[in-house]
Amino acid sequence: MATDYDAPRKTDEELTEDSLEELKQRHAEAAQAAAVDVDEAELAEVMELPGADLSDQTLSVLVVPKQEGEFTCSRCYLVHQRSALSREVNGQLYCRDCDL
Repeated sequence: MATDYDAPRKTDEELTEDSLEELKQRHAEAAQAAAVDVDEAELAEVMELPGADLSDQTLSVLVVPKQEGEFTCSRCYLVHQRSALSREVNGQLYCRDCDL
């Protein structure tokens, strides 16, 4: 932002008046923004997206047993490849992510 150093300087009264006007304007803008947010929230509750009702749908997932060369982490309980094994303590295996 460029500054004009040759322009006459404002007095304290002028600065106060300007800032009061700016504050009033900001307050009015904030009130309008709050009203817009309420309308958007109400609109979001009423509006339904196409295909959003999945209550009559069933999901099927193929579960594959743990394969050779995989282990289950004792902390996060995720199945990892043996290459992600960090350590083994008393028969419990820990992956690199949980051993940090």
